[in-house]
Amino acid sequence: MISPFVRIVTGLVGPTLLALFVLGLSHSISTGFAGFWGGLPFLIITIGVLALVAYDYWDQCIRRSR
Repeated sequence: MISPFVRIVTGLVGPTLLALFVLGLSHSISTGFAGFWGGLPFLIITIGVLALVAYDYWDQCIRRSR
């Protein structure tokens, strides 16, 4: 059985790397050829997906460790 502390720390690495990658990609799209308005739909979708990732992290690592 994995300890709750290890589960919380290692579970935080994945969402953090995903957020860095996707937000960097969104920034790249918005400042590149597409411009701000072209990259805005991707940014909105990105925020929604990262909210789902944060909820899943909380559900799997924080809530279940109690």
